[in-house]
Amino acid sequence: MERGGCIYIMTNKNKTTLYIGVTSDLLSRILKHKTHKYPTSFTSKYNLEYCVYFEAFLTIEDAIGREKQIKRYRREKKNALIESTNPNWEDLFDSIKSW
Repeated sequence: MERGGCIYIMTNKNKTTLYIGVTSDLLSRILKHKTHKYPTSFTSKYNLEYCVYFEAFLTIEDAIGREKQIKRYRREKKNALIESTNPNWEDLFDSIKSW
């Protein structure tokens, strides 16, 4: 049985730092970032509480491959990717809750 996966991009309120992650449970993972479940983590240290981009995949392996691809992008290309679906960099948490 194959399990799907998602990649996501988190940022802070000033949009100065980005974090690209992969998970098989997007809602749970975003909640962990928002509540600073792991206080010493990168996302907690830089207050990355806003999910501004995500993509879903049929397999976790495909999601991991996409995560690696996006991590190699320059900042300008990451910004363009986010703005292609979320031009105002809004927090997508509410849409993820109902997804």
